[in-house]
Amino acid sequence: MSTALVVRPALPNPTSWYPGHMTRLTRMLPMHLSRTHVVLEVRDCRMPLTTVNRQFDETLRRWKIDRGRDPLTTLPRFDTGMACEHYVVLNKRDLMPSWGVEPLRHALRNLAPFRPTFFTSTSTMSEVKELRNALVNVAKRHPHIPELNVLVLGMPNVGKSSLLNALRTVGIQGRTAKALQTSAQPGRTRSISTPLKLNVSPPVYAYDTPGLMVPFLGHGETGAERGAKFALMSGLKEGLYDIHNIASYLLYKLNSLNPESPAYLPLIPRDAEPTNDVDELLALIAKKHNMLRTGGVLDVDRAANLFVNWWRDTGALPPDSGAALPTLPSASNPQITGWGFDFQWELAPHEINSAGDPLLIQAKMEECIVKHWQQEQKDESEGSNLSLRQQRKRSIAEKSLKRQKLIQ
Repeated sequence: MSTALVVRPALPNPTSWYPGHMTRLTRMLPMHLSRTHVVLEVRDCRMPLTTVNRQFDETLRRWKIDRGRDPLTTLPRFDTGMACEHYVVLNKRDLMPSWGVEPLRHALRNLAPFRPTFFTSTSTMSEVKELRNALVNVAKRHPHIPELNVLVLGMPNVGKSSLLNALRTVGIQGRTAKALQTSAQPGRTRSISTPLKLNVSPPVYAYDTPGLMVPFLGHGETGAERGAKFALMSGLKEGLYDIHNIASYLLYKLNSLNPESPAYLPLIPRDAEPTNDVDELLALIAKKHNMLRTGGVLDVDRAANLFVNWWRDTGALPPDSGAALPTLPSASNPQITGWGFDFQWELAPHEINSAGDPLLIQAKMEECIVKHWQQEQKDESEGSNLSLRQQRKRSIAEKSLKRQKLIQ
């Protein structure tokens, strides 16, 4: 299958999902931050840019300024004696190839040195312990604080509750029951949790919050793809997207990342070839797994669910070779590769032999991050990140402000 044939499928317009408990959290967030010492902003490692919620930015910036901190450096503006740390946690790291972790860590350190980043997986307790130790160290640096309060923020289904349960397990000696209920579907947590003890001495407590989605996913193809990504990672309410649309987008991404040997090959018969046709793929999956309806008809609906849930559960990583860098054929044409569903880059012919160089990967990741930031800033300045209703409300507010200035 040629890379020229890998084209993005037609995707439905994104469906907004912003229930009332998300609105309440947005309004009450400044109040909760007033008694918070550390913010853990949890993102999904498979989509570390898509799961950035810009709604947090201004509120957290004001929180830092009020605590005497410069939001863009690690240096204090003046000493208030109050702890004020904002950590980014890229969760579900075990669902990503390990070869991209260190390049991304260094890329984020270069571009945002004022915001420490941790990679975590609830299946790897050493990473959870590293984050727990960072929280304990903050508490030790501020011994006058009776207890360190940690607020956990993030989009739906990025693993906030599971991460807190893991932090509790490594921080409290002896057997500990799971303190927070978790679910594979978004929206399980609908209010701020009661304090969850993560460490005894010094005392560290955490508060879980509902997953906060953005009110509007975007216009055109950009919004459609963003919606497909959230649906794929179970970040949206089940039923908002047809499973075949999700499967179609997943097929496109896997073929884009490795058209010669896509990750789904173990799901189809050995003699089958990679395909760009989702109907053909689902028929092959149903055939291999003997998914039949009455009358011997292939059950492509079950096949679509198997395909999507396979990615959600495994990240499309083979159990014994998740760290392997995809091999690229030697060619005179540029090649496309990437890491996860947010980092995709083109390799010029002279770069193909160095495709596995961590410094080259880091540079490509930094280009992706900067391009993403620039596009978000452009969308914000043009108002294209707002729905038509939000644009009208902004226009009315701006006109009202101008009239007030004229009157004064």
